[in-house]
Amino acid sequence: MRNEIMLTSVKNVKVKNWRKLKKKKERDIQSQFIVEGFHLIEEAHKSDWEISEIIYQTGIEVAGEWTNYPMFEVADNVMAALTETKTPQGILAVVNKTKRTEQPVQRALIIDRVQDPGNLGTMIRTADAAGFDTVILGKGTVDLFNDKVIRSTQGSMFHLHIYEAELSEEIQNLQREDIEIWSTALENASYYHEVTAPEKLAIIVGNEGSGVVPALIEQANKNIKIPIYGQAESLNVSIAAGILMYQVAKK
Repeated sequence: MRNEIMLTSVKNVKVKNWRKLKKKKERDIQSQFIVEGFHLIEEAHKSDWEISEIIYQTGIEVAGEWTNYPMFEVADNVMAALTETKTPQGILAVVNKTKRTEQPVQRALIIDRVQDPGNLGTMIRTADAAGFDTVILGKGTVDLFNDKVIRSTQGSMFHLHIYEAELSEEIQNLQREDIEIWSTALENASYYHEVTAPEKLAIIVGNEGSGVVPALIEQANKNIKIPIYGQAESLNVSIAAGILMYQVAKK
């Protein structure tokens, strides 16, 4: 389904629409986002996410099942205007956002106002590796479809059930489904390695500077913390989340 005309101008209407997807507002309006590189496109292709079109730079070879998607060849200057990476691979895909569907939760990570794209992407990737099935994003958390987040997930965002929610309400919903909620906290908290994980569990981690908001800590069934043996004041949130998720991972 190759487009026979190569797009050479950044002023082309199609190119302008693609460039708009760099902004969250436009991603929300169009309900689409862009992924870069062969690996991420393959992960999207293998998932239940829908690829809308593939954009490839002149000279890049695209073969196999990907050629079933609408494809657009672009000149070097157009690819340079679209890409966000320092060493682009010359291929992008426009992916449609998926609608949330109800799915059973065994292990979930709840993220409260984490703002660094690398931290969010790393936590999603680690959740995938630790066998978690769900990631819930609260208000104030960096956009899942931010380019840096997508690249940091290394494709794991296509493997998990990830959705945004009002966390206070969602915690109540989870508790009604007999899912125990643990919150990271410093006060009135047990060390993570001294508690036993239940069959169904969700863990809340919070903002890089201020942690989990007190109201959510109050809602949790249990508060947990990680011991600090050296002189560091705290752990990076993605490192802390990784420690906790692997502690409760289902083998």
